[in-house]
Amino acid sequence: MPRLSAGLLLYRDTDGPLEVLIGHPGGPFWARRDEGAWSIPKGEYGQGEDPWTVAVREFTEEIGKPPPVGDRIDLTPVRQPGGKIITAFAVYGDLDLEGSYSNTFTLEWPRGSGNFREYPEIDRVAWLAVPVARAKLLKGQRPLLDQLQDALGHDGPQVSRSR
Repeated sequence: MPRLSAGLLLYRDTDGPLEVLIGHPGGPFWARRDEGAWSIPKGEYGQGEDPWTVAVREFTEEIGKPPPVGDRIDLTPVRQPGGKIITAFAVYGDLDLEGSYSNTFTLEWPRGSGNFREYPEIDRVAWLAVPVARAKLLKGQRPLLDQLQDALGHDGPQVSRSR
């Protein structure tokens, strides 16, 4: 049985290109990696759990704020190179990142050293234009950007902001 993960791809339009909210993973393994390292806010879940509920919970844990309320776009699940299946949802919202913070995890580093430290799951988040986000996202999550753009009908949203 593959591992399952659910996440939220927040998007907004400004006077420029379509932007998405993505995060850089915390911890020493990712510290010096940038391109191809970022991710949508997401987390694992088990059989029987509702992916939407998990996506909202994980967004809140990793960004430190609940996602904006709005219509969601159900994206087609994508399989990561390691076999994990990500079910993602896109939601429009212009979230202010001021005061964002992530939950933490404990890691022994270096491995086998006996030194345990707390690290944030996400050490920084940013609104990035889709072309920039495409370069920064993990390769297996890049198809989510294509799905979002297809769902919106072009490179930028022309959707109603009504709730």
